[in-house]
Amino acid sequence: MGLRDFLPWRRRSRPRQARAPEGQRWYAIGDIHGRYDLLDELLRRIDRDDEARGETDTRLLFLGDYIDRGPDSASVIELLIKLDTGDERVVFLGGNHEEVLIAVAEGNRKAAALFHKMGGRETLLSYGAAAADYDKADPAGVIDLVRAHIPAEHLAWLRRLRHSYRAADYYFAHAGIRPGIPLDQQQGADLRWIRGEFLNDEGDHGAVVVHGHSVRTDVEERSNRIGIDTGAYASGRLTALAIQGEERWLLQTEKP
Repeated sequence: MGLRDFLPWRRRSRPRQARAPEGQRWYAIGDIHGRYDLLDELLRRIDRDDEARGETDTRLLFLGDYIDRGPDSASVIELLIKLDTGDERVVFLGGNHEEVLIAVAEGNRKAAALFHKMGGRETLLSYGAAAADYDKADPAGVIDLVRAHIPAEHLAWLRRLRHSYRAADYYFAHAGIRPGIPLDQQQGADLRWIRGEFLNDEGDHGAVVVHGHSVRTDVEERSNRIGIDTGAYASGRLTALAIQGEERWLLQTEKP
């Protein structure tokens, strides 16, 4: 399938006028969930799109939820670490799935039980854990498997992920924000976990909030937010939102 720059948007209200930082082109990538194949394809599409639009200060941002559910979380993390330039040219946010994995690695048994419900089995298998060992493990056993199979380098990188990022009139957060709280006072738990209070709020947040976390069939654009989690692990549709000046457009994959 060819490059798809413009795709149908689910419009609920008139979009807020917003601008990207002057002289910059941003590509924000939604929830990957272990779909290395889709990430690789989408990055290739971004490269082609970026080249076709001409030279500028191009930057990438990843919205979190890199692991769980899909089949190849280990390769996803390995690639993201290679892409990490250590500056703001490539920005990585942490999602709630990364938060849970870190808690498991630190010995939290409640988190280990939640890790299983959130698709952690697939993550550990991608790191080389045996299915038989995982399937007979209790929460303490899951903790042992995480510590035995996930490299310390990967866990250290996950611990350094940002909570949010502001780029001119856009504010990026994995799940969203707590309405009514200034953007510079948001709490990490809300930024990674919030749903209804944020999704149903129609107030002006002071910036357009770009988020993942809440799966929708199509990209969801409202006046105050843009949701780009299109359920890649199940749908085969991994989405990137691109912004430059007052323009914004979409790139997506299409695989089973």
